Amino acid sequence: MIEIRNVTQHYTTRPVLRDVSVTIEQGQLVAVMGANGMGKSTLLGVIAGTLAPFRGEIAIDGKVRRSTPEQELAIRKRVVYLPDHPWLPSEQTPKEFLLAVGRLYDIEEARLFDHVDRLVDLFHLEDVANSTIHSLSNGQRKKTAIASALVTEAPYLILDEPFTGGLDPSGIIALKHVLRGLADRADTTVVIASQLPEIVEALAHRVIVMTNGKVELDEELSKLTEIDGKQVSLSEALDHIIHSESLERIRRYTEGQSR
Repeated sequence: MIEIRNVTQHYTTRPVLRDVSVTIEQGQLVAVMGANGMGKSTLLGVIAGTLAPFRGEIAIDGKVRRSTPEQELAIRKRVVYLPDHPWLPSEQTPKEFLLAVGRLYDIEEARLFDHVDRLVDLFHLEDVANSTIHSLSNGQRKKTAIASALVTEAPYLILDEPFTGGLDPSGIIALKHVLRGLADRADTTVVIASQLPEIVEALAHRVIVMTNGKVELDEELSKLTEIDGKQVSLSEALDHIIHSESLERIRRYTEGQSR
């Protein structure tokens, strides 16, 4: 379980998260959505432990992040974080990098080698698996980064915009199927930030919508997509919730054209 307790985060004088409290149960796939600059990436960074909140705390499996070195180490063994623009070691090969990450998470060697081979195959990296990462295309680097998160087999995956950054259609399909499989497991929790409603609709149990650093909406997907007793797409639901002012402007413009 992930518990976000009254978290406030500032960048200099600008508040980015404002007293955010959310609980994410084990076994859920939760999507954090919202416009740019609303606090999605900051929230994921705070959950992942790369940012220390100005106020409030994060607890994972009952252990509070940054409370003691022992508790923080115990949390880090169970959580993997993939930022939107991850750092990759340019002089290593994808295989070398994946093996190194797996060893950090104490994956048994035979299991690790098998998993790396399967990830290389899954993301069509076989032709570049032994080339240095700096020679890879942006899409191949993105696939390598995603594979590095999956190879950990961590029960908590925090993924910031995993479906963007040059990921090609085959990579998107592969990641969707893998995350859908993880979402069906009771022992794995996935939190993703995404602005792609068609992806979220296919995966998420629950959607958190951020607006101006606050949780505007926290709802199960099935309830979120029901408006006035009718089931609509997630894209339509988000337009109704987040972009109501824009829709009103469109309506006024369209009515003016018809005169």
